[in-house]
Amino acid sequence: MTTGDHSSDTLARKRAMHLLSRASGDELRVALDTHWPAHGARDLKPVESGLVMLRGRIGGDGSAFNVGEATVTRAVIQLPTGERGYGHVLGRDRVHAHAAAVLDALLQQPDQTDRVKRLVLEPIEARLSRERAHAAAAADATRVEFFTLVRGDA
Repeated sequence: MTTGDHSSDTLARKRAMHLLSRASGDELRVALDTHWPAHGARDLKPVESGLVMLRGRIGGDGSAFNVGEATVTRAVIQLPTGERGYGHVLGRDRVHAHAAAVLDALLQQPDQTDRVKRLVLEPIEARLSRERAHAAAAADATRVEFFTLVRGDA
């Protein structure tokens, strides 16, 4: 089953990597230490931080322009069973990037996929949903309703 250029597996991995990047480093570290303490991952590249150029468009369809730079940290690991994991996070949190990479690799193991989803991804998604609902409620509390009264015919 495909959607556009992406298979359902690619879309599921993209969603998982998005959630892993939005998690806190502590959330992922605790999950790994608790549920997969002996994962045996080894670094294929050392965890490194660098800059990426952020690009924007006025109105979403105007000419592209450089907005500025952001710090990004990435990790590339391999499990003893051969799966490779990649972690990319905004900022310089090396532990977060490494843990995201390990969990990305674990997601590729058929016997661990459901476990990672249930123990890691679903709680992250629930937290993010609560945070969005809280932010929406805070914004709604400041909403001002404008209306126009018409007096007679002008």
